[in-house]
Amino acid sequence: MATTAATAHAPTATPVSLKLPGIVLGVGLGGFVDGILLHQILQWHHMLTSTGHDHIGVKYYDPHTVSGLEMNTVWDGVFHAVCWIAVLVGLAILYSRVTHDRRSVWGSRVLWGWIVAGWGLFNLVEGLLDHQILGIHHVRGGPHQAWWDAGFLVLGVLLMIGGYLLQRGGRPLALAPDRATDEA
Repeated sequence: MATTAATAHAPTATPVSLKLPGIVLGVGLGGFVDGILLHQILQWHHMLTSTGHDHIGVKYYDPHTVSGLEMNTVWDGVFHAVCWIAVLVGLAILYSRVTHDRRSVWGSRVLWGWIVAGWGLFNLVEGLLDHQILGIHHVRGGPHQAWWDAGFLVLGVLLMIGGYLLQRGGRPLALAPDRATDEA
């Protein structure tokens, strides 16, 4: 009887949700991909390159002049700071949830799926807000900018679907039995 009672009350590992830290990390990392690739390497746009034609009346800062490029660079920096904060918050949430066998979390399809889904969420929100609603910049300005903006939104949807499917194929991480009893 004592063995049965002890076995019945033995702590069991409970799954850890990686959804929130994965999505927050994905939003921050997706923002970095946008900022580094589209703003800096390809130089297709900066945060304020479509102002003057936007929907909210922000002053135009011509990225082809020194003063205009300086102002766009400042706002690109603010954008990168927000991305950096999102990554730090995502890592803090992840760290607080995973205290046992931290190395295995980086191989988790669940975490990477949610990171990819978060990247897609970034594309959707940033694409709808900055490209469509505010109109402060476009993926690539010019006669085909509507197609570039639509492609960015489609990529966001595909990343969200792909990330969701990727995480569904993974196994949830379990808390260590001693941690499970601490959180109960």
